[in-house]
Amino acid sequence: MDMTDRKNSVCAVIVTYHPEINTLRTNIERCKEQVERVYVFDNGSGIEALDAALAAGDDVVIHQAPDNVGLAAGLNQGVAFAKRSGFDFVLLLDQDSLPAPDMVPSLLAAYAELSKKQRVAAVGATAVDVRNGLAMPFVRIKFPFNQKIYAADTMSVQCDFLITSGSLVPLSVLDCVGNMDEGLFIDNVDLDWCFRAVAQGFSLFGVGSAHMGHAIGDALSPSHFQKGGAFVHKPIRLYYIMRNRVLLYRRKTTLQRWIFQDVLRIPFKFLRMVLLHSPRGQYLGCMLKGLRDGILGRYGPAPK
Repeated sequence: MDMTDRKNSVCAVIVTYHPEINTLRTNIERCKEQVERVYVFDNGSGIEALDAALAAGDDVVIHQAPDNVGLAAGLNQGVAFAKRSGFDFVLLLDQDSLPAPDMVPSLLAAYAELSKKQRVAAVGATAVDVRNGLAMPFVRIKFPFNQKIYAADTMSVQCDFLITSGSLVPLSVLDCVGNMDEGLFIDNVDLDWCFRAVAQGFSLFGVGSAHMGHAIGDALSPSHFQKGGAFVHKPIRLYYIMRNRVLLYRRKTTLQRWIFQDVLRIPFKFLRMVLLHSPRGQYLGCMLKGLRDGILGRYGPAPK
């Protein structure tokens, strides 16, 4: 298969929510150079100028939902579009990710080589934090601490999960593993899907030669324990993070060592957010509500 055929086999899926238009435009333009089609699912942002600003054409499809139905639902809509359109792969991206010019060819080449020897669920790009220029590691889940793996440019490394953004997924694998869990709404959607894939005998790989500018969280906080700073999310995101981790504890496909390790992290997460970040009351309230709703088995968007 030559490079043109490879490009024609990929549909990029970008889910947006009140995006910064210029960054999103750059994201789309970089994708258009490497894939056949870009599918943008907007989660009720209500931006009237979105179509015009992004100059939708034959290679860009924009779906604007009237309400925010969540990240997982948006991804699933993109996957359904890619299947209807006859693509072989989906490239999943966040709205603010910035793929390097050769990211998709590098991911495709890695997948082609790795899939000769094993069942590969997905290959993921090396994310480089746009705020500090540091590459983010891939992770093997260990107890009590994770093993962080930094992939050299010539390496592909096996890992236990991949973040959604920068993941290249064969549609045939999604047929086996299933879609993203829309009940989780946003956080840990990627973690759950990766756990299900591994439980079915698939492997996941991070690709050192594929790069992508990215930012996790809304800010970085100085940290003695995390190089480059710790990720800080808005209080509402802590609701989903706390709720969904408890929901995942109950699933047979969830890695047991992740559960044991993650339970130990909860009190430290509470202390860090409540003592070091403002508004402390909002963080505490959202985290407690998330734990409560996780225990009660509640899914979907956060209660208003």
